[in-house]
Amino acid sequence: MSDSKKKPRPSALHVRPGVEGGHDGMDKPFTGGSTPEAGRRRQLSADELVAGVLAGDRVVLARAITLVESASADHQALAQEVLTRILPRRRESIRVGITGVPGAGKSTLVEALGTLLTSRGLRVAVTAVDPSSSRTGGSILGDKTRMEKLAADPNAFIRPSPSGGTLGGVARKTREAILLFEAAGYDVILVETVGVGQSEALVRSMVDFFLLVLLAGAGDELQGIKRGVMEIADAILVNKADGKHAIAAQQACAEFDRVLHFLRPATEGWSTRAFTASALRGQGVAEIWTVVERFIAITGESGGHAARRREQEIQWMHDLVRSGLEDWYRAHPGVQAILPTLEIEVAEGRLPATSAARRLLEAFQKK
Repeated sequence: MSDSKKKPRPSALHVRPGVEGGHDGMDKPFTGGSTPEAGRRRQLSADELVAGVLAGDRVVLARAITLVESASADHQALAQEVLTRILPRRRESIRVGITGVPGAGKSTLVEALGTLLTSRGLRVAVTAVDPSSSRTGGSILGDKTRMEKLAADPNAFIRPSPSGGTLGGVARKTREAILLFEAAGYDVILVETVGVGQSEALVRSMVDFFLLVLLAGAGDELQGIKRGVMEIADAILVNKADGKHAIAAQQACAEFDRVLHFLRPATEGWSTRAFTASALRGQGVAEIWTVVERFIAITGESGGHAARRREQEIQWMHDLVRSGLEDWYRAHPGVQAILPTLEIEVAEGRLPATSAARRLLEAFQKK
């Protein structure tokens, strides 16, 4: 899947030179440049995109991500050519998924962790997915203002991207962005999710280590936390464990450890534990990264890491098939012709949903 055998896995001692130049780390969805004239810039060729991404050109990387996110058929054809060509040349990275309850301080943690890693000579890419409006599809893109320090770091690349309503809080093209990050030479990839409490298994399917961030002192710490979410976490971090919340955080940490004792670990050969930190003050951030490194070392020796990556690639393929089938279904003329009427009949109780679904599928099967 990659040339990881030729290159040691990144660690605190593994240093790769940073990107030359002072380009702002907060890479925005590319519009062609910063001026109206640049906005009419021509589309880069596959050769130019591949060369730029492999060279670590941040502007070209931003354009490549925008390309894979595009719904245009022409853009998708070009994007697939680029992805196919860089696939054998991507570099090994550590992928960490970070999710949690709203207000738990995920973005603050991402910035603190990213800053720590870049200070150790590592290059860090962040795909920070913002909540999209279910009505307009718009997104807040608040991470532009929440990660100011990391955004200014030349060894960090932050890519806000609207989730588009995708369950699990990740954009449909997050996996493609990860591939591009690895081809551009980033050592650590942090995937911060919306934290909506739905389908976090989707996040689990694209990262090596999955971190669940929670709070203490907000009532029953277990209330609203689905058991399924805890079962797929490789570690739980009780954040904001400082000041008057320090004691409550320690108590919550102990409670989570007791619960985790009765749950099956998310990763074979690894014991999921709870920890405390104050991302705002930088306390416990280095310790949680040590946990990640230990996890990578253990799963690397056992073969679990390689096996998980292979499973993720296969699941990615099946997810793309399902997504493609849904797109074809919605665009099918026969489906479009009868869908509005069937929706009204189902809503008014004049037609069972099962019958309507069967008629839609029959229409879809016709040429």
